[in-house]
Amino acid sequence: MPSATPEPQWLDEDQQRSWRALVVGSTLLMDRLDDDLRREFNISLTEYEILVRLSERPGRSLRMAQLADALAHSRSRVTHTVDRMERAGYVVRGTTPEDGRGIVATMTDKGYALLVEAAPRHVEGVRAYLVDRVDGSDFAALGRAMDAVTDQLISAHPEMDLRDGATGS
Repeated sequence: MPSATPEPQWLDEDQQRSWRALVVGSTLLMDRLDDDLRREFNISLTEYEILVRLSERPGRSLRMAQLADALAHSRSRVTHTVDRMERAGYVVRGTTPEDGRGIVATMTDKGYALLVEAAPRHVEGVRAYLVDRVDGSDFAALGRAMDAVTDQLISAHPEMDLRDGATGS
């Protein structure tokens, strides 16, 4: 006779309310930030994040696989996004100088200029929609909570080395 599946530990009312607030709030926040970038700079939030990641690396370059890992997106999604960005002149791709097998994305001067122009508006949005809407201690608690989630889910994630010295995006 098969053993019974244990009953899950259901969320209580307060936990359920907090969970739903996180899900809805995160979705609305990311959608609003994406809308702002699309409207004002004709780029998506994902494209902006790619520019940020590249700007933080030596030579403004990163292997495509590492870029996908850094964004926690599938390689195919990042490839399609970089295709669009390459057509727009924001990045170029080439082979790695070390072994010639890997593909490297490198931010162009045009991509860097776009990032310099878009970053202040993006930061204004992050402040207006989140940072300035909550008490500083609540925002710090949110950061600690999400660090704990990140530590549990992707402890070997390539972005972990940026954690302590992150410039923020």
